[in-house]
Amino acid sequence: MSDFKEEYINYRIEKSEQAYFDAKLLATQSSWNACVNRLYYACYYMVSALALQSNIQTQTHSGLKAQFNLHFIKTNKVSIDMGKLYADLIDSRQKGDYGDLYNF
Repeated sequence: MSDFKEEYINYRIEKSEQAYFDAKLLATQSSWNACVNRLYYACYYMVSALALQSNIQTQTHSGLKAQFNLHFIKTNKVSIDMGKLYADLIDSRQKGDYGDLYNF
């Protein structure tokens, strides 16, 4: 693995950890829509690091979801429950960020 690729994977993992930390802070303030957004991005950054480590390239959030399901969920490398959590967070983030009058 090239140094750049390894650095980029580590960068994505760090972004995931920061987003999760932010989500916990937002939860303490009952800022639920923002909390869900940060939880989604915590997963997104980690899944993107996993994809990069496995030489899977995507261009969109939905493309990453599809590749994650194909290469990790359907092959049982990642549990179905974790796949469902990621899918639920995608849907919830969409509702919280773009849904009119939607609050968690």
